Amino acid sequence: MNHRPDATPLPTGLDLDHPNAARVYDYFLGGTANWAIDRMLGDKLLEAVPIIQTGARVNREFLNRAVRYCVRRGITQFLDLGSGTPTVGNVHEVADKLEPGSRCVYVDLEPVAVAHARILLDQHGDPERHTVLHADLRDVKRVWKDAVATGVLDPSRPIGLLMVSVLHFLHPQDGVAEVAAEYRDLLPPGSHLIISHATLDAVPDEERSQFERGVELYRLSGNPAHPHHPDVIRGYFGDFRMVRPGLVWLPDWHRDAGAYHHSARLADNPSACCFLGGIGVKD
Repeated sequence: MNHRPDATPLPTGLDLDHPNAARVYDYFLGGTANWAIDRMLGDKLLEAVPIIQTGARVNREFLNRAVRYCVRRGITQFLDLGSGTPTVGNVHEVADKLEPGSRCVYVDLEPVAVAHARILLDQHGDPERHTVLHADLRDVKRVWKDAVATGVLDPSRPIGLLMVSVLHFLHPQDGVAEVAAEYRDLLPPGSHLIISHATLDAVPDEERSQFERGVELYRLSGNPAHPHHPDVIRGYFGDFRMVRPGLVWLPDWHRDAGAYHHSARLADNPSACCFLGGIGVKD
């Protein structure tokens, strides 16, 4: 990956002594909202787990396909939790191409993600339809209250709630299942819950050490990741009806729906991405 100078203005109070998972993810996606400390960790991760960059881009393609799926079924407003730093293929960009009146509230705890999202939305967004909140997704009641208070979301109509590549960065002691359940309870009927999550369940024994090294690197950097068994991930959907084909490896989710360039590289070995994903519907 090409390095680039740190030309982006720094948000006040930004900690550049430690890497941040959201900015490392941005680095893997080819974005510009990352700094040397983030790229150092990213390069170490790439050395340990070369496929990790493809996994990040497969996640972004899954998000794009999932948003399009929702819009085509009448979901025109989205709440993106742990939205990360803005790069190509943001939720509102994808949705607006199909429904120019779509709405989106982004939520992230990382100050760079929030600062860049605000810049992006100031330049290319519509304040009545797009906004970003600086908040911790674990504080469900506050996030929901503040998201509705923006006036961007109508809580009486179906919402597309995204938790893409974020829940595995929550510690199990945070009560992840309970957090997901709180959001499910708040969603109005007809809402769609979009989740992708890391798992090492299908990693061959001979490759497991390199993936465990990647998990250890995240932990040592202060960004602990917690891959889970598929049954745990499936539980985050609760009793929501799963959209076919269910909870599957990301490259296998709606292969014919476009946004598949990087996913196609894993078509013959979809589990290599180590990410499962799907959509659940609240009937």
